Amino acid sequence: MTPTGATLLPCLALDIGGTKAEAAVVAHDGTVLRRQRVDVPAAGADLFEAIGAMLASVRSGVEVDRLGVACAGPMARGGKWVSPLNIPAWREFALRERLQEATGLRVAIEGDVRALALGEGVFGSAVGERNYASMVVSTGVGGALVLDGSLLDGDSGNAGHLGHLNVVPDGRRCSCGSFGCLEAEASGWAIKEITGRDPVHASAEIRSRTAQLVGRAVGTLASVLDFNHCYIAGSVALGFGEPFFTEATAAARAVATMHYSTGLTILPSGLGSDGPLLGAAVVGWQRA
Repeated sequence: MTPTGATLLPCLALDIGGTKAEAAVVAHDGTVLRRQRVDVPAAGADLFEAIGAMLASVRSGVEVDRLGVACAGPMARGGKWVSPLNIPAWREFALRERLQEATGLRVAIEGDVRALALGEGVFGSAVGERNYASMVVSTGVGGALVLDGSLLDGDSGNAGHLGHLNVVPDGRRCSCGSFGCLEAEASGWAIKEITGRDPVHASAEIRSRTAQLVGRAVGTLASVLDFNHCYIAGSVALGFGEPFFTEATAAARAVATMHYSTGLTILPSGLGSDGPLLGAAVVGWQRA
C-alpha cells in the first residue's frame, strides 16, 4: 500500500476526537509539516467554525488539493454524516459536505481506527503487508481490517469493530447495548469500572486478563479471515507494555490453531503519536 500514485502534493489532514480536533499538512513521506489543534469541549456548538478556521490557518501558503479526515463515529459511509458519541452537538452532521464547502477541496472521511489501519500500512509496522488487523485498546476498543491490500468496508462502511466481538458470554453490559463485548471487558473505561482505578494502576491480574481477552478475540478472527499480524495502539495496550503483547500473542495462538495461523503475532503500532494524522492523510491520498 502506498500513499498515492497520482500526486505528490502534501495532504491536509484532520483528526476529530471527543477532546481535541487536530489539523496538519502531511508530506508524502509522512513528515508533519505544520499542525494546530482545537479543544473540542471548549468550542462547544461552534466546533465546526473553529475547525474551519484552523484548517484555513494551517494550510495557508501551502499547495494542497485534498483533505483527509479521521473522525470518531458512528458515521454513514464516506462520512456523508457523522454522529461522534462524544460530540453531542453533532448528530447526523453533514461533515463531508460542510468541509467541501468550507475548503473547496476534495474530501475523504473515515472512522478514526479505520484511518489508523490505512496509516499502518503506509507509514507504520504493516508496510508491505496485504493482510492484517489494526486495533486501538484505549478508553474504548476499536478495530479495522486490511485484507488483500484493501480496507474492509462492509455494507455500511463500518466493518472492523473488533471491540464488539463477544469474549465473555453474558458478561458486562457494553456501550453498544450487548453483553460481554471486548470493549465492555478490556477497555480503559471497563477496567476503571471493574477495579475502581485508572488502568495505569491496574494489577498484574487485570493486565493479564486484558491481554488474554484481546488475544482471544484476535485469534478467533484470524482463524476466520486468514491474517497473521495484528497491530495495536492505544494507552491501555501501550501502557501495559511488552508483557501485554507477549501474553496477547500467546492467547491468540491458543485459539488460532489452523495451520495458516501458526505465525499469528500481536505487535505494537509503529505509527507513534502522529498516527491519527498520518492515517487521515492516507485517507485523503487513497480515497479523495
